[in-house]
Amino acid sequence: MTQRKYRVIQWCTGVVGKVALRHFIENPAFQLVGVLVTNPEKVGKDAGDLVGLPPTGVTATDDIDRIIALDADCVHYAPRVADTDMICRLLRSGKNVASVGGPFSPEHYPEQFDRIEAACDEGGVSYHACGIHPGFSGDILPLTLTRLMNRVDHIQVYEFIDKLENPMIYTEVMGFGRDPGELLAKPSRSPEAPYAFAQSMALVAEGLGKKIENITTQLEVATATRDIPYEVGEGLPGGVIRKGTVGGQHYEWTAWADGSPLITYHFFWSMGADIEPRWDIDSRYQVVIEGDPPLEVRLMGRPGADGVRPFLGLPWTGLLGATAVPAVCDARPGVITHIDLGVVQPRGLVRP
Repeated sequence: MTQRKYRVIQWCTGVVGKVALRHFIENPAFQLVGVLVTNPEKVGKDAGDLVGLPPTGVTATDDIDRIIALDADCVHYAPRVADTDMICRLLRSGKNVASVGGPFSPEHYPEQFDRIEAACDEGGVSYHACGIHPGFSGDILPLTLTRLMNRVDHIQVYEFIDKLENPMIYTEVMGFGRDPGELLAKPSRSPEAPYAFAQSMALVAEGLGKKIENITTQLEVATATRDIPYEVGEGLPGGVIRKGTVGGQHYEWTAWADGSPLITYHFFWSMGADIEPRWDIDSRYQVVIEGDPPLEVRLMGRPGADGVRPFLGLPWTGLLGATAVPAVCDARPGVITHIDLGVVQPRGLVRP
């Protein structure tokens, strides 16, 4: 393991980006050299001010050309929506890119990855996509756990989020508060969403020597049993989920191999406990592997002083990208998958 400092740029400072930014500032393995922001109110502020730390001497900017011109080893890329053109521009400028928003799989997005691979060749750098899901709980975690199995029949991965206790900007976008029948007829999630997560499913299937033949989807909704006021965070106004409207959603996506279900992803999202039917709302990720021997693992944050268990999906996404930066920088040029990286060895985590 090298002891050099990695010169990093943090691209965007939302919930995910701020976690990574704090990590880069506090971790002696890194030297922060630039911060790209999209909120005009953040322009000109010291990076430390953005995350409640002492001044760093690095000023946030919305000037993309200025960021491109910086001398950096890697860009931790964390916008709300990934832009392949921008990723390629960063790669061509000679900067490795760790993207927490994908794209993840050359198999599912060949045209995008042809461009990314060409940009890696031109810049002599590498590209890696990671995150909590896709990128960890639905692929690295279950694939690692299969080493404890004699036989695997069916892998099920669960994401439970109580969005009332963990406010997010996606509440309205995801269709909470809509008429149940209307949501079932026309889900708010994009029809492409299962195929984005299928990138993780494909990684697990490949690791088990199988190939996905088909993906099936199901949607179940729960209704609010009372009016439920909610917040969305980030200083944005909230709203109210009216009684009788959608207060919970359960998406189920299954990847089939050899004519049988091999991997199923469950997404249970709820606006608190006042929903019917009432689901488990203890926020966590959970892997259940049916086979010999049967196995179950739960990944969750510790309860706070109020007894509520926080959902750490977004902070974990930032940390998964940030802790991968050294390995991405040290890797061969080109597109680097989780399989290529092997066991990532984070730097600078044990410190005063």
